[in-house]
Amino acid sequence: MAALRDDKKEGGRDQGVPQLVGELWELVVAYLKQETIEPLKGIGKFLALGIPGAVLSALGLAVLLLAVLRVLQTRTGSTFTGNLTALPYVITAATAIAVAALAGVAIVSGSSRKARR
Repeated sequence: MAALRDDKKEGGRDQGVPQLVGELWELVVAYLKQETIEPLKGIGKFLALGIPGAVLSALGLAVLLLAVLRVLQTRTGSTFTGNLTALPYVITAATAIAVAALAGVAIVSGSSRKARR
């Protein structure tokens, strides 16, 4: 029986409770770092590029829509006069909705393609 106890001690199987608790703590900390901190770093990099890109894209689209409105108001001659003065705004709003819909379709189809892979 004494030989069996010595084998357990030599193999490192007969550890004390404080040592097991310490190892468990280290394991939990390592797991939390792996599963929380590392993904957050990746998300941070994604957001660091994504947010400025989204802001610049939105500003560019707003300027382009304003350009469309001004072209419809100034370069179409007397087409949009009288009761039709609101039509350039309607056309510009429809263009903005169409661009937003195309962006939504691209976002949805992009995520579904990734899910299929």
